[in-house]
Amino acid sequence: MAKNLKKNTYTKREAAMYLVGLGGQNMIYNIIATGLYFYFQNVICLNAVALGWIMALARVWDAINDPMMGTIVDKTKTKWGKCRPYLLFVPPVVCVITIATFLNGNYAVAERAGATSKMVLITAWAAISYILWGMSYTIGDIPLWGIIPRMTEDEGDRAKLISLARIFASIFGATMVVGIIPISQAINGTETPNAQKGFIIAAIITTVVASALFELAGIGTKERVPVTEETKSMKESFKLMWSCKPFRRLLISGVLRAPIQLMTIVVMTLFTYYYCDGDMNRAFDFTNKKMLAILLIIAGGFFIGQFGIMGVFPYLIKKIDVKKLYNLTALAGIPTALIFLLYKLHPTELDQVKYVAILGVLILIAGVGFGLVMVCQSMMISDCIDYEEFHNGFRPDGIFFSGQSFITKLSAGISSIISAYVYNAVGYSGKNIDDLNNALANGAHFATDPRYAKYSWAMWFLLTIPAAIGMIIAVIPTIKYEITKEDHEKMLAALVAKHEEESK
Repeated sequence: MAKNLKKNTYTKREAAMYLVGLGGQNMIYNIIATGLYFYFQNVICLNAVALGWIMALARVWDAINDPMMGTIVDKTKTKWGKCRPYLLFVPPVVCVITIATFLNGNYAVAERAGATSKMVLITAWAAISYILWGMSYTIGDIPLWGIIPRMTEDEGDRAKLISLARIFASIFGATMVVGIIPISQAINGTETPNAQKGFIIAAIITTVVASALFELAGIGTKERVPVTEETKSMKESFKLMWSCKPFRRLLISGVLRAPIQLMTIVVMTLFTYYYCDGDMNRAFDFTNKKMLAILLIIAGGFFIGQFGIMGVFPYLIKKIDVKKLYNLTALAGIPTALIFLLYKLHPTELDQVKYVAILGVLILIAGVGFGLVMVCQSMMISDCIDYEEFHNGFRPDGIFFSGQSFITKLSAGISSIISAYVYNAVGYSGKNIDDLNNALANGAHFATDPRYAKYSWAMWFLLTIPAAIGMIIAVIPTIKYEITKEDHEKMLAALVAKHEEESK
């Protein structure tokens, strides 16, 4: 009888508004994750170790804040619901702080001038502004994902929305990954002082647009699943995240996969230097057919693989247990590692058509695995929320989706430390990067110049090997994941009947 009960679910308009809002929010994330990291490292040239620790400590602190924010969300009761208030009022705050992170001095210039006090101030402002950004972003991020299981009781609709959310997040985020650097360079050139001005202008324009889109997630959505009256204290929330066995497995798995975040950190630096000799605008020179083909094959391969698997995900889980799909993502570690092997065999030739084609195939296969991780993780967290309500009567939407944010941010922190020490070991830091930029501007070639071979090795290594290892070992905790497809269907049917009875 439970299967015949009417399930509360979202309208097409609500889904569309949510997806565009989520896309805007992910534009902001990538303005920081890719644009700000590139800006700190390659434009104002912060010391590699200092930059690594700034990013790591901020992310770890931010990760600790996530369960706190999850608890606050679950305690929230307003006329809009418990997630929507944050989606309505947080975007303008995130907008202002995002812009502020770029309003910095030039560390490399201060270092050359011997202005120690100025270097300290620049580094301190970078740290403070980045920490504030992370805290403000968290306030909007957890409700943004936590609202999905509140918008629908229908498992199929939930799977569709999660898949579409991941696709929109990737598409909108990618506009910043491939966009903010060439936009900034087009505004003010590639030399360091001008590049800084260009980045600031580009950051202001893109952040304002992205924040306006983010606001639509609050304006256009509606919470339809009934709120449980019980609330949890901060201490109880942390305990709940660990005591729920299937959710605990996901947390451990996510931490083991942490190095995958290195791909976001390194990809634009690698592409900008190895393929474009420091000038990202060369990638968009439509008269250069070879460069355009490289961009389309490498970026296109990853996104086709990623979006393709996300698009068919709602159909896959009708026949295959989400646990099995999640565990299959370990196979993506193989093509990821093979990319580094290809580099080792041909370190200065990966711009040749035949090697670019091989790269494209490997990246496409890896993209399938990475895309599957994202949709499976969100779907499994939603299932864990149902699991907890079914077994203990409490629906931890905010707390459990704070776990997704916790995984992402802790992973970014770990990745920042790894990249900092690898870069520092090869001398890719501070004034050396400033000197590299000047040499490239005067005609040097990054990929073939032996002076930069160690930098190239570090970038290709960071992009591939840690991520490959993480993808493989991350499935160890989820081999015995407790929630099967059959069990979840029974739980969800019982919860729909319960919600229907409570609404009478």
